Amino acid sequence: MERRMDMEDREKELEELIRLMAENTGIPAAIHPDAVEKKLEAAKTEKKRRLRRKYITGAVAACLCIAVGIAGSYLHFSQETSETSDTTAGSSDSAAGAPSDSGVEESLIASAGSYDEIYKYIQAEREQSETDAGIFSRFGILEESASTADSAASGSASNSGSAASAGDSGNSYSDTNVREEGVGEADIVKTDGSSLYIVNSQAVEIVGIESAEMEELAEIRMADDCYIKELYVQDDRLVIMYTRTEPSVDEDGYYNNYRDYTNALVYDISDRTNPVKVGNISQSGYYNTMRVRDGYVYVISNFYADAAAPRADTAAYIPEVQGSTMAASDIYMPQRQMGNQYTVITSFSLEEPSEKTDSKAVFGSSGMCYVSTENIYVTEGWYGQDDAEVTQTSIRKVAYKDGILQGEAQTKVDGTLNDSFSIDEYNGYLRLVTTVSLVSSGDGGIARFFSGDTGERQQEDSNSLYVLDENLEIAGEIHDLAKDESVYSARFMGDVGYFVTFKQVDPLFSVDLSDPSDPEIIGKLKIPGFSEYLHPYGDGQLLGIGMDVDEESVTTNGVKISMFDISNPADVNEEENYVLEDLYGTDVGYNYKEVFVDVEKNLFGFMAYGDTTKYFIFTYDENGFKEVFSRELTLYGNVRGLYAGERFYLVNGNTVESFTMDAFQKVDDIVL
Repeated sequence: MERRMDMEDREKELEELIRLMAENTGIPAAIHPDAVEKKLEAAKTEKKRRLRRKYITGAVAACLCIAVGIAGSYLHFSQETSETSDTTAGSSDSAAGAPSDSGVEESLIASAGSYDEIYKYIQAEREQSETDAGIFSRFGILEESASTADSAASGSASNSGSAASAGDSGNSYSDTNVREEGVGEADIVKTDGSSLYIVNSQAVEIVGIESAEMEELAEIRMADDCYIKELYVQDDRLVIMYTRTEPSVDEDGYYNNYRDYTNALVYDISDRTNPVKVGNISQSGYYNTMRVRDGYVYVISNFYADAAAPRADTAAYIPEVQGSTMAASDIYMPQRQMGNQYTVITSFSLEEPSEKTDSKAVFGSSGMCYVSTENIYVTEGWYGQDDAEVTQTSIRKVAYKDGILQGEAQTKVDGTLNDSFSIDEYNGYLRLVTTVSLVSSGDGGIARFFSGDTGERQQEDSNSLYVLDENLEIAGEIHDLAKDESVYSARFMGDVGYFVTFKQVDPLFSVDLSDPSDPEIIGKLKIPGFSEYLHPYGDGQLLGIGMDVDEESVTTNGVKISMFDISNPADVNEEENYVLEDLYGTDVGYNYKEVFVDVEKNLFGFMAYGDTTKYFIFTYDENGFKEVFSRELTLYGNVRGLYAGERFYLVNGNTVESFTMDAFQKVDDIVL
C-alpha cells in the first residue's frame, strides 16, 4: 500500500502538536478513554486498510475538537500569546526563564506550601487556556477535526496495548518485554509457567496449562464501572490494575463532573482455583503504568484537576490516596507557575498490600514516565511554553527504594522524546535524545503551519543528545543532528547509544557515551526505510522492526525487519533484512510489550497488519531470517505471544491457542 512521506511529515508534526496539547488538557467524560474504548470494541474486528499513523492523527484530532472547546489549549502561538511567569515555585532560583545556551535549565524540585498555592497555579492555567482556546477555530481546525471524528472512531486501534515476552535464560517461561531490566511491568497477559492470567474485558481469567489440554481454573469478574487495564503476577500474588469512574455531585445534588480512580486489587492465588482478595490500593487519576521492584509495587496515574471547582472542594483538584486527600508537602510543584494535572505515584508491599507505603504527586502536566532501577522520571512535552521558540521537555526525578519516594531534581531540555527508549539511566547519568522543532517565530510559527502555508520553513527540525548528571545538570551534549529528520527509535546499551532518524532514508546513529562529558557520534549507517523498534539480539547484534521505504517514490513496500551488526559500534552494518510485503504497519513502535523476544531460543514474534492481521514468529542465523510461524488473527489488538515449557501460547482477545515449540504444530485451544 502506498504511503506518501511528505504528507506523513505534516501529519507527524500535527500529531506531535496534538499529543503534547492533549497532555495539558482535561478530558470530558463523553470522550473519556474508557468510554471511547467500549464504543470502539466492535470496530476492532474490522480490517484496517489505512496507515496506522493516520489512525492516531484522526483519533486525537477528534478528541482535540471537543477538548479544545472545553478546556482550551496550553500552547502559545507566535507573538499572539500572553507571557507567563518566569519563576519556579518553591525554589530560590528561576527555572522558567530564557533557555540556556545548552538548551537545559536546572532547578531544585520543591513541594507545595499549601493548597492555596496549588489552586492559584490551576487558575493561572485556566486563564491561559481560555486565552489560547480561540486560536484553533481561527484556522478552521475545529471544523476539520469534527469531520474526522467518525472516521477516527472506526479506524482507531485499542490503546490497551499489545503484549510481548522477553525470555530469561533462567526461566522455563517467558515474561513481558520490559523497558528496564530488573524492573517488573504489568501487561494484559502473564504466565508463571503453570497458568495463564488473561485480561478478558471485565474479567481476569486464570487458565491452567500444566497439561496439553488447557483448563479454565478461575474467573475474577469486575463490576461494570471497572475497566481492567493490566495485571501482574509474582509468586502467589495477582495484582489487577483497573480504573473506575465516579460522578461527582454538586451542592444542589446534580452530577457536574466525573472523577477517575486507579486501583490495584491484590489477590492471594496460592490456590489458583480460588483467588482470595487481600488488598486494594486506590488513588486519583486515570491509570498510566505500574512497576515492581524488590517486592514493592509503584502505581502511577494521571489526575486532571477540575479548574472550575471552588477552592473549598479540594477533592476536585487535589489527588486522593486511599480516600484521603494528599498533603501539600507530598506534591511537587512545576517549573512554571501554572498547571492542571498530576502524576500520582503510590507504593505498597506485595507482602502487605492492604496499606500504602508512600505516595507523592508531581504537579504540572502529565506525560510519559521512564522508570530505572532507582528513579522515576516524569516527563512533560512543552509546545511553545514561556514563549520558547522550540519544543521542550520538562523532566522531574523522583527516587524510590523499598517503597519510599523522594523528589530529587528537575530540569528542562530542548526537544521532545519519541518514547521511553529515548531516555535511559546508566551509572548515575541520564542520557536522552530529542527531536527539536520550531514552534514560534516572528512571522507566524504554528499559526503559519495551520493556515496551510507549506512554504519553506525558517528552521528545519533537528535532534539533540544530552547527558545529565544525578542532579539533572548537563554533563555533555550534542546538537543539530540529522537536520530535517525526526527520531523514530532509540536504544541505549551500556556505553553506546543507537538511534534512528527518518525522512526518506534511515540513518542509524551510534554514539560513544563512555565519557559522559564528551559524547561522540562514532557511526552513521544510511539505509532505505526506518526502524520503529530496536532490540538487542545477542552479542554484537541489534534487531530492528519498522517499514521498508522506496527512496525515489517515498512509499512503503511493507513491514521490514533488519539485523544490524554492532560488534564495532563505529562501523555498524545491516547484515540482513526481510520485508513482509502487503503489510503496512505494526504496533511495536507504540507498545514495546507487543514484541516477544527470546534470544537464547533464537525466536522473536510480533503482530503486523495489512488487508489481514497476522502474528509472525521468526528465527535468525547465518542464512538470514526465517519465518517459522504465522497465524491470521480474528481480532485486531489485544494479542500476546508467550511460552511456558514446551508450548507456545497465542492469546487473541478471549481465545487462547497452544502450539509446540519445536515445530509450532497446533496442540489445543480454548475460548474464554
